[in-house]
Amino acid sequence: MTDDRTRWMVLLYEDEQAWADATPEQQEAYLDRHRDYETRAGDHGVAILSSDALQPTTTATTLRPDADRTATDGPFAETTEHLGGFYLVEAATQDDVVAHARLLPPSYTIEVRPVAIL
Repeated sequence: MTDDRTRWMVLLYEDEQAWADATPEQQEAYLDRHRDYETRAGDHGVAILSSDALQPTTTATTLRPDADRTATDGPFAETTEHLGGFYLVEAATQDDVVAHARLLPPSYTIEVRPVAIL
């Protein structure tokens, strides 16, 4: 699949503290869910093009929407869930992507969004 209309961002939001508080065994179980997601992509008609985890929000710089584009440390929003990583995938339908995303750890809030065709 190479048509832009079939590309989707799978955005993973999480409570960063949950990972920090997890035991090594809990972290490994969490990573097992990601490996299962990656291994079973073809079962759902999904091709993973790219993926990465993000460093904690404390490492972020946010540019504010003002005339000077003021830069501040940390995330823009004060919330318990932050963008923690992503998968860029290709699939025929959003339903395929959503069905496949159900394999990811249940602690995530997952946003599936089509990539814009520009």
